[in-house]
Amino acid sequence: MSPKEFPKLADAESALAVLQAESSFAAVPVPKYLQETYWWAYVHPNAVRVFERQWLVNLILWGNFARLRDAALHELGSVIDGKVLQVACVYGNFTEYLVKRLGPNGHLDVIDVAPVQITNLHTKLKDSRQVTVQRQDSTDMQFEDASRDAVVVFFLLHEQPVEARHKTIAEALRVTKPGGKLVFVDYHRPVAVNPFRYIMVPILTTLEPFAMDMWRGEITDWLPADIPVAKVEKQTFFGGLYQKVVVTR
Repeated sequence: MSPKEFPKLADAESALAVLQAESSFAAVPVPKYLQETYWWAYVHPNAVRVFERQWLVNLILWGNFARLRDAALHELGSVIDGKVLQVACVYGNFTEYLVKRLGPNGHLDVIDVAPVQITNLHTKLKDSRQVTVQRQDSTDMQFEDASRDAVVVFFLLHEQPVEARHKTIAEALRVTKPGGKLVFVDYHRPVAVNPFRYIMVPILTTLEPFAMDMWRGEITDWLPADIPVAKVEKQTFFGGLYQKVVVTR
């Protein structure tokens, strides 16, 4: 980031945070699958310029972005006073709405493996005093066991091959405290009468080659067997095309 771009940030603290984040970018490699499959959407600098538009993100989700965002945030409560982890940056205003719910003692950690996504998130956050953004790989998180009151994974699993997905889910559950919530929102197999079931097949198979896995199995199928859970709740949206799965440890 060049000096002339600093005015786009909310304040000097945000600028410093970006510089500190960028200094550690080389420490964590971008996974091969992300470079080869999603370079156009998440890795290349132009990706942010194209996709960081609220109306476009909403269009990609067929007008369901706000509904799915609010469904995920509802699980965290209207006021968040604990430690929350968001796994992967999100295009659109998901993180900004999450930050609005932070109470006086609330704190949000956001991790992502793509440098451009971390820099982009810093530019979106108007107040980052209760937010820490780090470059980490979701399959190998650098957090202690049971260290977060809640973890949210919003539309990440469908972008990962099965091995990476298994590791991400296991890591997200590992860092969730007993009694805490792990919230997933992602694609799901639509009901047979949903016309989007047939529209989405060519779209997903062409642009999102790992996404059809979300149609073939359940998120609960990928939960690690060595970490007990107390409860699992599932809700589907838009004729079954999207799902919210809440795992309580």
